[in-house]
Amino acid sequence: MIEKLIEASVKNRFLVIILTAIVGFVGIYTMLNTPVDAIPDLSDVQVIILTEYPGQAPQVVEDQVTYPLTSAMLAVPYAKNVRGYSFFGLSFVYIIFEDGTDLYWARSRVLEYLNYVSKKLPEGVTPTLGPDATGVGWVYEYVLDGGDKYDLQQLRSIQDWYLRYELTSVPGVAEVASIGGYVKQYQVEVDPDKLHAYGISLQKVRMTIKRSNNDVGGRLVEMGETEFMVRGLGYIKSRQDIENIPLGMDKYGTPILLKQVANVAIGPELRRGLAEWNGQGEAVGGVIVMRYGENALKTIRLVKEKIKELEKGLPPGVTIKPAYDRSGLIERSIDNLTWKLIEELIVVAIVSIIFLLHFRSAFVALFTLPMGILISFLVMYFQGINANIMSLGGIAIAIGAMVDASIVMIENAHKHLEKKPKDHWATIIKSSKEVGPALFYSLMIITLSFLPVFSLQAQEGRLFKPLAYTKTYAMGAAAILAVTIVPILMGYFVRGKI
Repeated sequence: MIEKLIEASVKNRFLVIILTAIVGFVGIYTMLNTPVDAIPDLSDVQVIILTEYPGQAPQVVEDQVTYPLTSAMLAVPYAKNVRGYSFFGLSFVYIIFEDGTDLYWARSRVLEYLNYVSKKLPEGVTPTLGPDATGVGWVYEYVLDGGDKYDLQQLRSIQDWYLRYELTSVPGVAEVASIGGYVKQYQVEVDPDKLHAYGISLQKVRMTIKRSNNDVGGRLVEMGETEFMVRGLGYIKSRQDIENIPLGMDKYGTPILLKQVANVAIGPELRRGLAEWNGQGEAVGGVIVMRYGENALKTIRLVKEKIKELEKGLPPGVTIKPAYDRSGLIERSIDNLTWKLIEELIVVAIVSIIFLLHFRSAFVALFTLPMGILISFLVMYFQGINANIMSLGGIAIAIGAMVDASIVMIENAHKHLEKKPKDHWATIIKSSKEVGPALFYSLMIITLSFLPVFSLQAQEGRLFKPLAYTKTYAMGAAAILAVTIVPILMGYFVRGKI
């Protein structure tokens, strides 16, 4: 079979050359567009459910929120672990799925079960899904520097209402988490004595404020052949609007306003943490979380470009400073490994030229290296494997063995061509058939040497499988190239005096 493949390739050499060129160009495209990261993503396929139950103790949150959610999530298909955590006013439920489960399929199934279990939760409690990201999704962090002109509350408002929404729209960004500062809040401090004097309960004050913050639609009124739309404007826009909310009437029919029984002020929301910048004091910032499966370098680049655009709209004196940028780590890791690959290629090239003592023959042998690497990137791209230190390390391991078959075939061709045969191409076919099958199978045996790595599971599997995949692809590509394009190149370049 291999002998027939060699003969068919040489006889249809123009077709094989064209196909090789097409594969090479596609390989270059995939290599330039393959997602890049420092290390493989070792995270499990998980979906996080976050539920807020304000003011409740952890035991109450556990009994009324966390337990019903975890019980329902146990029935989700392919869920292997469900973990629930209860805190003061907060509930977290982590659903860990089996390896290979599509993340977005898992999220859709969790949403189906949430729709069912939400009816069993306390009134007003609504569970939400966490971002479609993984544990290594934290790719960029920045801080807002306002100098002495702006306080932490003003900077937090800029972050929450301007930067966060704009940066969330960047392709590849799953979430922009705001950290530090104070969240602006309207605070109503009631006077119990005045409430008692007017006979108004605290619950009534709460419900009245809640119902007052809305617009009410009316009907149409026709006057003078013109229609007018009637509606009641009730959205709260300032502190004075809250102060003038009527709570009822006294015995004389005079409205009782909120400001008569309470003090309305603007203050910070209760917080349980802070952000500090280089020991200079508290700061306000944001964390960029990358979407699952996206290209980290591309996402960070787009975020930086968006930040440059947004800086033009910031108030005078406010600047954005990077606090963490993973692109530096990625570039250093990939550049270091890329340089080692280049060094290895140079060493292999020098050794091949020295021992073959024929530059054109060495070129034929070395052709399989870049071509095999491009084929590896092509398969990586369509399989969804990132270019990282592990996947590129697999290629580095394979480089030394990728040229073995080509060198042996060239040496055998030299032996036949020393006799100066009349039919050059027939001699190339004959010499290739002699050693081609054995070389092909020997490379395939080396290719299969990493099969035990594919049996690894969980995090160790996610760490080492990219290395095994790329090494296998590179060796397999070298084996195929050795019996297809290499005999053709030998026919064109291995000529003259040997």
